[in-house]
Parts: sequence; C-alpha cells; structure tokens
Amino acid sequence: MSNQYTSNLMMVRPAGFQFNYETAVSNAFQKSLEGLSANEIKQKAIEEFDAYVAKLRAININVTVIQDTDIPAKPDAIFPNNWISMHENGTVFLYPMLTENRRLEIRPEILEELKTRFVVSKVNDITASVNEGKFLEGTGSIIFDHLHKIAYACLSPRTDKDLFVNYCNIIQYEPVYFYSQDEQDNLVYHTNVMLTIGDTFAVICLESIKNKSEQTFVKNRLESTGHEIIDISFAQMNAFAGNMLQVQNTDGKTFLVMSATSLKSLTPEQIAQIEKHTSILSVDIPTIETIGGGSARCMLAEIYLKEK
Repeated sequence: MSNQYTSNLMMVRPAGFQFNYETAVSNAFQKSLEGLSANEIKQKAIEEFDAYVAKLRAININVTVIQDTDIPAKPDAIFPNNWISMHENGTVFLYPMLTENRRLEIRPEILEELKTRFVVSKVNDITASVNEGKFLEGTGSIIFDHLHKIAYACLSPRTDKDLFVNYCNIIQYEPVYFYSQDEQDNLVYHTNVMLTIGDTFAVICLESIKNKSEQTFVKNRLESTGHEIIDISFAQMNAFAGNMLQVQNTDGKTFLVMSATSLKSLTPEQIAQIEKHTSILSVDIPTIETIGGGSARCMLAEIYLKEK
C-alpha cells in the first residue's frame, strides 16, 4: 500500500536566494521587493528557512537539510521539489526544468548525501528532454494521488503533456491533465499552486480550470477517489492557498503544511473542512513567497525512500 505522505523531507538551505528574472517570465506569482538590498533578501530568506525547519522538527518530522553552494548562483535552490522526486520503490527521478539557471540545482553530491541515509535503487534521469524543449518540473508540475495511483497536471510551458503521459506510463499512474488559468487568462505555471491532494481531501481552485468539461472531469476524479473538495478562489490561490503539503510525523499524526499567508486567506469554514481531515501547521515565509513566487509546498521534497 502506498502512502500519501511521509515523515522524511528534504529541504535546501539557500546560499544566494534572489529574484529570478529567468523564471519570472512564466511565473506571475513572483514580485520584487523594493527597498531591500540583495544581502538583506538573502538574510531574510535564510532566517525564514531556518525557522521553517525548526517548526517541522519540533513536531517530529525528519528534515534532511542540504546546504546550497554559493557558486554557481542558484536563486531558486530553495525549491528542490521541481528537480527531484524520491519514491517508495527506491527510484529517484531527476526532472527537466524550463530555465537554464534552475538546472544548476541538480547536484550529484546531493544524491550521494541521500544515499548515505536512504536506499536508492535506481536514478531515472529524464533531464535530457530539455534538448527537445520539453519540460516537467517535478512535484511542481505533478500532483500525486499515491493511494489511487493517479497523477494530476495542469499543462503550461513548464509541464509538457507528452512528457507527463510518458512519465505516468513509467510509474504506472493514471494521467489526468488539464489547463488552469489565472484571472488574466495566464496559464498557471505549476499545478502545485492550484491543487493540493491529501489522503481524504483536496484543496483546489476549480474556477482556474476554465474549460467546464475539464473542470467537471477533474472534480469527479477527485470525488470518486474519496476526496472532499475544498474549493479556493482566485484570491486565495494568489495567496498560495493551493500550495500545501500533507505530511506525517514520526508518531503517525498528520499535518497540512502551509504558509501563514495561505492560512490567513482561508475562511473559517475552509479551515474547519481541513481540520476534519488533518491538523494545520503554518510557517511564516513572506520574503521567500514574494520574491520566489513559490510557497511552503515548493520548499519540500518528500523522501519516500526506505531509511538505511
């Protein structure tokens, strides 16, 4: 039986976190912060990161922290979920990312460090697809329903349909793909900003799936697999309320990790809906969210590998 969540997470402590001009082309969530120097931005990101790790460890979640390197500069290294996923059968996938400066985040020494603590039986490197102009950005692009072996993806410049379908064939999951757009009709850059799947619930911005037949199909697929739908608005999606991750601590208790911004955007009714299924853990990461255009979920790479 697959688990929907794990108590082992990998996070990358930033060395040079900054506004990434390359990714901003397709990420409408990124905003520059006026009046802060590069060094102040970097320091704030490190402080927010360290507090996040401490909060997870305080509730008995195992966090493997990898230190980013100064050179070459990797402004988005804090979001490792886009380049790696680690599965129960011992397979690690490395993913093709759209922007060149993000491809630098895939460092062999990170894999070596993971292998000292976890059992890695196979590394499936699909990064060569960048040469064909095809991209699939890990669990930014793909939201897994591990319990029912279904993978969901909203198609965008960062999520190629053929690559996604081929990937699902490899892991033997059913592919569900669709288009998601913001209020300005821009394609939502990553599925994980509009959809979170827990064990018995799903947080989704249904109005972002503007094609009604696609919207109905996605909603039905989630409901038919026993997920209570918690529908969020565009405003809530823009506050990263779709960017959450359910995790489990070493005592078997589950938490839905989200940012303080996300939590603040939710209604009391939505919070009550979530709390029927799991506890909420919120973390304060305003600098990372604003400048990075990614939130609490993007910073977590789940480790489903067996411990040594």
